[in-house]
Amino acid sequence: MSAPVITAAGSERALGDADLLAAYGWDHPAHSGRPVFRFNFVASADGAVTWNGRSGELGDDADRRLFALLRSTAQVILVGAGTVRSEGYAGDLVSAQTRSWRTEQGLAAHPGVAVVSAALDLDPGSAFFTEAPVKPLVLTAAAAPRGRLAALEKVADVVVAGADTVEPALAARALAQRGWLRVLCEGGPRLFGSFQAAGLVDELCLTLSPVLAAGSSGRIGAGTPGVQLARLRLQHVLRAGDTLLLRYLTR
Repeated sequence: MSAPVITAAGSERALGDADLLAAYGWDHPAHSGRPVFRFNFVASADGAVTWNGRSGELGDDADRRLFALLRSTAQVILVGAGTVRSEGYAGDLVSAQTRSWRTEQGLAAHPGVAVVSAALDLDPGSAFFTEAPVKPLVLTAAAAPRGRLAALEKVADVVVAGADTVEPALAARALAQRGWLRVLCEGGPRLFGSFQAAGLVDELCLTLSPVLAAGSSGRIGAGTPGVQLARLRLQHVLRAGDTLLLRYLTR
């Protein structure tokens, strides 16, 4: 199957993988050793973040192509526990070809995987842990149930990063201590909202899917009332048919 054609807005030239990797380079100013946080979401034209409970239902081949390319350059994938439960995440998250390419670029063959769960509502016997190509990192809170913590410590590295909730600044410190400075955040909305509140969103990659979803689906960010507006700078607009691939940087 041929790759979906992606072009820059206003252009008819198809962009190859090298073009897309250049367009999505980690070209951020230095943060004094803290990680750069890139968030990636897909949403319907009317703002829904899921369809039938899954964000993947909104994406198309172009979104999936970009999704894989963004993973290919990340040092770690950061995700909320709810997204792990609803979207899968078992086994290899990048292809064998990507693992080979990453090694050639001086990266670990497979990106690290970190999951945020204050309540540790995760099954240590699930495929996410038992089939993990790299030992997952679980970021949790001190108030998490002791029994769940002990069970997860057998299948993952568990780090306490907050008292009652996972604090983004402490999560950032834990990632930096492992040398993970290029962080691809794949949801969910509460994770995105908490990082907005902490001022730790550096970039938003948003696929705007040409569908109307209606229903009761939430939005891509949630759970942070009173947060100030954060102005974004539009870096580029790419398109694949009626699908728009937007990249924003924070100012």
